Amino acid sequence: MSRKRLVYSSSFKAKVALAAVKQDRTISELASHFKIHPQLVAKWKSHLLATVETCFQDGRKKVKPIEPSMEQLYQQIGQLKVELDFLKKKSEEFSAL
Repeated sequence: MSRKRLVYSSSFKAKVALAAVKQDRTISELASHFKIHPQLVAKWKSHLLATVETCFQDGRKKVKPIEPSMEQLYQQIGQLKVELDFLKKKSEEFSAL
């Protein structure tokens, strides 16, 4: 006959892990109080301590500025030079009138 495996909720695990971190009671006392195996208490405590810094991380994604390629920059420089030359010629024609 197979036994069904118990699945504990994350809130229960957090409660047990926080109680273990407080160190008011020993792991054995906590295990008997919550009616679980002492190895689970130790495992959940170590998991909490290992991942506690992720609780305070900024969840927003950092957007890196898009850097245009050198080819695009040279193309833009060339276009601006052509426009500048065109405007210089037009301004000379306008001032000659």
